[in-house]
Amino acid sequence: MTKFAISTEGGRVSAHFGRAPQFTFVNIEDGELVSKEILSNPGHTVGSIPQFVNEQGADCMIAGGMGRRAVQFFEQYGINVIMGIQGTIDDVIEKIKNGDLEGGESLCAPGAGKGYGVEKIHTEADDEYRREHQHDHP
Repeated sequence: MTKFAISTEGGRVSAHFGRAPQFTFVNIEDGELVSKEILSNPGHTVGSIPQFVNEQGADCMIAGGMGRRAVQFFEQYGINVIMGIQGTIDDVIEKIKNGDLEGGESLCAPGAGKGYGVEKIHTEADDEYRREHQHDHP
C-alpha cells in the first residue's frame, strides 16, 4: 500500500504547496482507493510541512509546485515529490490508481505565493538558513 499526500485547495491541487489550506491523504493498494482523509495545514514554518506529511506516514507528496528547499526536506524523510500537477483531487486520485500520474515543472516561483492561502511563519531557522547559504548565491 502506498500513501500519497496532495496539497489541496477547494477540492483541487494547490499550486503553492506550503500555503495550501489542506492536505488530502490517500492510501492506494492494487489500484484501488483504500482510504481518504483531509487534514488542515498545520502551519507553514521551515520544514514543518514535510515533518507533518512524514508523521502521517506518506510515501509521496503531490503538489502544483514547491521550492528546492522543501523538496530537500521531503527527500530527507524518504518521501518522493511529484510537482507540476493540476486539476481536481478526484482526477489526481484516478490517475494514481491507473498509474498514469506524470509530474512536471514546479508551478510556483519562489516568493510567488505571498498573500495566498496559509501565510508562512517566519522563524529564526529562516535567518540561520539564509546566513549559512548566502555564499550559494553570487
